[in-house]
Amino acid sequence: MSKTVELARHLETLRINNMYKTDFYWTWDKTDDEIDAIFTVADALRDLRERNKSTKIFNSGLGISLFRDNSTRTRFSFASACNLLGLEEQVLDEKKSQIAHGETVRETANMVSFMADVIGIRDDMYIRQGHEYMKTFMGALEDGYRDGILEQRPTLVNLQCDVDHPTQCMSDMLHVIHYFGGVENLKGKKVAMTWAYSPSYGKPLSVPQGVIGLFTRFGMDVCLAHPEGYEVMPEVEEIARQNCEKYGSKFTKTNDMKEAFKDADIVYPKSWAPFKAMEERTALYSKGDQKGIDELEKKLLAQNAEHKDWACTEEMMSLTKDGKALYLHCLPADITGLSCEEGEVDNSVFDRYLVPLYKQASYKPYVIAAMIFLAQVKDPVKALMTLDAADNARKMF
Repeated sequence: MSKTVELARHLETLRINNMYKTDFYWTWDKTDDEIDAIFTVADALRDLRERNKSTKIFNSGLGISLFRDNSTRTRFSFASACNLLGLEEQVLDEKKSQIAHGETVRETANMVSFMADVIGIRDDMYIRQGHEYMKTFMGALEDGYRDGILEQRPTLVNLQCDVDHPTQCMSDMLHVIHYFGGVENLKGKKVAMTWAYSPSYGKPLSVPQGVIGLFTRFGMDVCLAHPEGYEVMPEVEEIARQNCEKYGSKFTKTNDMKEAFKDADIVYPKSWAPFKAMEERTALYSKGDQKGIDELEKKLLAQNAEHKDWACTEEMMSLTKDGKALYLHCLPADITGLSCEEGEVDNSVFDRYLVPLYKQASYKPYVIAAMIFLAQVKDPVKALMTLDAADNARKMF
């Protein structure tokens, strides 16, 4: 029996009927079975590809990507996921569209979606706006499908918003599951989700928020650490606390990086901007106040510089469980002595974890493909079984 068949049989035990023709906004919108299903299908698709089996469930169609912020890993992961399933990616470049001439979100959404099966959007820079933009975009598509403009209603994959980065955090978790040998081995593991110094400012909060919102569902002790003033959204902290009540996990906060690293099994040192500062930044951009933006940047860079000791050093890593905690990062990291003079992580630490970091990133195309698969395939168990049984090699020679 192949691994894919085993995974398909597990998928059959999960309650996932509500995933068909739905969108993926935040991990906490999904049930435990639905999260499990995404991991299961991601592993099955990876197994099929490793065995040179075709995974194309579409023979035509588009995956539309809209990145309103820069990206490398997520951009190429979305393109890879579309290609893996048989969709062609089409990039919506707002600078080359009619948006500058006054085209509305509602119009843009319908005009780019005539033969689209999935829409991937990244809009992460402005608090209270990224998620709302996605909702507005998909609302327009819902209307377009209802009114007969579109032959099908595309599904959304959130490629990062101001609140959550689900494709990243689910890739992180799938990496953790495999690293520790299964979900059953995660209970009681300590996760240090910590702020780290960066010589830049304005980095989104969605990764730390996504981590505390997802990892607390797996029975782990998640410690959120940051200097005073670098808080994340309070509503996401509340989600983490609610998870602890349901799953018997722990969610703690500290302003001491060493306390977070002490005896940690997993460390995730990453810079982010203070929630209040991001609110201020969003307001300034809305007003077009460039002078205010420049002054805020200067202020926040000075604030960051007060916390250069918040770095993942060899000394800090020695505090972790047996000095061998799993180091995670969404990449790119600010690497001291390599990409910057002083940053989030020492070059020696980063270099030692290079292979695990790349493995961590390698799960993202499959996670995205699984999100698309489960939203677009009515009977995913049958589809996986058919792909496994088919004599349809990806490469013929």
